[in-house]
Amino acid sequence: MPDSRAERGKTMQTQFNDPLLLAGKVLTFLMQGALALGGALVAIMIPVVIFFQDEINSEITAEQADIVTKLPIMPLIGLFALILVAVALAFLFFGKLRAIIGTVGERDPFVPENADRLSFMAWTMLSIQVLMIPLAGLALIVATWADAAGHEKVTVDAGLNLTGLLLVVVLFILARVFKHGAAMREDLEGTV
Repeated sequence: MPDSRAERGKTMQTQFNDPLLLAGKVLTFLMQGALALGGALVAIMIPVVIFFQDEINSEITAEQADIVTKLPIMPLIGLFALILVAVALAFLFFGKLRAIIGTVGERDPFVPENADRLSFMAWTMLSIQVLMIPLAGLALIVATWADAAGHEKVTVDAGLNLTGLLLVVVLFILARVFKHGAAMREDLEGTV
């Protein structure tokens, strides 16, 4: 029977010697940090817009007296809320990815938990794709107001994101592969 300390030492050495795993861990950590910061800023903006909407509208009117319509507060709040949900989902996505990378570093990726993580990641990406539909609609309302108010030309790029949908399909397939791999591994361990 192999010495578990020697095996753990070898695993730790592999984790630090594999630049791809290290890069994956660092990038997922940085992405989660950036998403947390972005989410915090968006979360702060929601009450700011709610409580200071009169001041915001009077400031806009003072800068450009020809503006007839007020800032569309409810669509803006809805836009911020949907952005916050999308950011939270992306944060969870990268957390699951970081956990999978950790199991690869431990040389034990074919575990049922990773199949569950991949399935969760697929549902998360699908949710983000669906969330983009109302998000684009609300962004279009705010952009239309900004254009009418004479601000900079604001554009909203919305449409079916085939890359995102392809990622969803790939993640669901990988979840099945990992589930099957974990079951095969358990069967193999049972025969040994």
